[in-house]
Amino acid sequence: MTDLTFDDAGYVTGSAPQDVLQFGHYMMLADARMNLFSVFDDLKYDRSDVDMMSPGMRRYAIEKLGQAGFKQVSGRVLHNEADDIRCLFPKFHALGSSPFDITRYTPKRARDYYLLTPTQTACHIIDAYAREEAVSKLEALVRVQPVNVFKLRDYLEDCAAHREFEPLVGHLMAVQKEAVAADPLCRRRALS
Repeated sequence: MTDLTFDDAGYVTGSAPQDVLQFGHYMMLADARMNLFSVFDDLKYDRSDVDMMSPGMRRYAIEKLGQAGFKQVSGRVLHNEADDIRCLFPKFHALGSSPFDITRYTPKRARDYYLLTPTQTACHIIDAYAREEAVSKLEALVRVQPVNVFKLRDYLEDCAAHREFEPLVGHLMAVQKEAVAADPLCRRRALS
């Protein structure tokens, strides 16, 4: 495991660059600026799949963060008391809810982290970054953790960031398809 430490502001520091900090094959620090951990979901999706953390994904995140000094203090909160940093599983709301809204009712402090599915992580990236940087970050994400591109496309809203991204959905699907067909991703299985 990569050494995980936090600076005074609560940002991850360690022996790997922040945007590629890995916790085994199934979890990574997907975005250091927004404090997003992404937990691997699956290789293939259907647009009707429910986008939520499975029990296996939650167990894996709890185990890996436990090795970094986090203790589970409630069903949705892990806390590192030494650094006063929390990792939060956002509350799942309802079938049909947008993955763009997953953190709406789960506030966090600037030093806290969200634990998200890859699709939820992709939504946050689309909303937070300019087009070129978002595409670069999404390409890096789908090469390690595929996203439900169809669901993502279905929930794009009529706003500038989403309109800019819509023509790039096909490109993202092609990058993901290539990554899923190649080693080592092709051999990875969903956490159960």
